[in-house]
Amino acid sequence: MNRDGASPGSPSDEDLLARLQRGQREWFGELVRRYERELYSYLWRYLGDAELAADVFQNTCVAIFKKIKYYERGRAAKPWIYTVATNQAIDAMRQRARRREQVLPYAADGDDDRGETFFEQVPQIGPGPEEHAEVSEQHQRLRDALNVLNSSQRQVIVLTYFQGLKYQEAAEVLGIPLGTVKSRLNGAMAKLTAVWHEQNQPQDEAGQPT
Repeated sequence: MNRDGASPGSPSDEDLLARLQRGQREWFGELVRRYERELYSYLWRYLGDAELAADVFQNTCVAIFKKIKYYERGRAAKPWIYTVATNQAIDAMRQRARRREQVLPYAADGDDDRGETFFEQVPQIGPGPEEHAEVSEQHQRLRDALNVLNSSQRQVIVLTYFQGLKYQEAAEVLGIPLGTVKSRLNGAMAKLTAVWHEQNQPQDEAGQPT
């Protein structure tokens, strides 16, 4: 399997987008197949809502189909696809915020070092069922920790650490300078590390940190 998800001998992601531009719609299903799990995972982490992520993924597929004429041939496909998905996610969050305002109109009143110090502490799910519950709890804590970040910090964390985009690719997706990506990552890592340490600090019988 190639880096872009294509099997040896099959079209690259860039080739698929070019074929779609030429009106070869039969290749759209292949593009969706390659990115379905990856994009849904990204949207779920970004939005924090599985149902909304599924809806936004469908909207992203439609948007890719409609916007394919704007794809610049020769441009890397992955950042372009993530840009479409991110814009759809932002639209969905704005719509959700407007709906909440309508329901509750008077509600009261926000370098390449990848910070392994934090992410090395997050375990992967082990093979045995006895390990699964404990590790799942750790991953829930990680999701809770991500909620302390503001939207711009969460964007860069999800794109670079969870989705594996290079910093320059993340900058292209978000339409911001590379230096801004790095500064947002630094702020996000500091905040995540502090929250993670607080969440995992040993407690006494009264539930107070020891």
